[in-house]
Amino acid sequence: MCDSKTLNEKFSIPGLLEFVDNDQGALVARMETSQGTMEVTRQGAQLLFWTPKDQAPVVWLSPQAQFKSGKSLRGGSPVCWPWFGPHPENTSLPGHGFARNFEWRILETSRLRDATRITMIFEPGEEQLKDWPHQAELTLSITMGEGLDMVLTTRNQGKTAFTITQALHTYFNVGDIARVRVEGLEGKEYIDKVDGGACHQQEGAITIDSEVDRIYLNCPEDLVIVDEILKRRVRITRQGSNSAVVWNPWAEKGAAFGDMGEEGYRNMLCVETTNAAKDTVTLKPGESFTQISRYTVEPF
Repeated sequence: MCDSKTLNEKFSIPGLLEFVDNDQGALVARMETSQGTMEVTRQGAQLLFWTPKDQAPVVWLSPQAQFKSGKSLRGGSPVCWPWFGPHPENTSLPGHGFARNFEWRILETSRLRDATRITMIFEPGEEQLKDWPHQAELTLSITMGEGLDMVLTTRNQGKTAFTITQALHTYFNVGDIARVRVEGLEGKEYIDKVDGGACHQQEGAITIDSEVDRIYLNCPEDLVIVDEILKRRVRITRQGSNSAVVWNPWAEKGAAFGDMGEEGYRNMLCVETTNAAKDTVTLKPGESFTQISRYTVEPF
């Protein structure tokens, strides 16, 4: 275990990045520059929030989020890996995999020409190998500059091939869920998990007026969250992803979570960069695969 003093001695960047204990006692990396602020926790390498300069937060963290060892956090950008959703063969295993529930190591921090970066690393240990017996290394680099870049790389370090599904399960902050639309998925086929997994085709832009839980297929294009209240467009540029998930639990389910609050669903929308459903990734020994999300804000 590393404390903030030890991590700061090795990885802090004076005036840009430091390690601190937040108000719940969780150790986080806090980045604050002329371009904005963000925090990421070692548990799950989870981005907690991102607020560009002179903007409302772009990444939403529930005010009721609970920092507990081994428990997922409500909000931010959880890393779902090495499977997305329920395990395909053993539903008793944790949903969305185990990477988000364990501590990652800090690999490096760096000051770039016009941005600041932190890279973290996770290697499944003995406990995880019981459920997923593959030697792998997972790294996540988060770079904050004019936008925010998240680069998730899986490396197969074993002697046999394996297949993964995964996601950057980002919760976006919105002014009012009733005044938001998602563009870029018009005409795309999707799996509707609210409708028992039925397949449908998207007509027009996505608007939200009830529970939504959809996996969109064959959609490598940019996605845009158009927010009429916050008067901005949040552009999501993706690489290494041919599927996307759009999710909002709506009122009843959101309140039942216990860590979202009764009205939390009104100010969040998950638009996720995924390899999900048919969009799987198989890695042979020695191979690697990278999935990238880039978020930028376009005021209007």
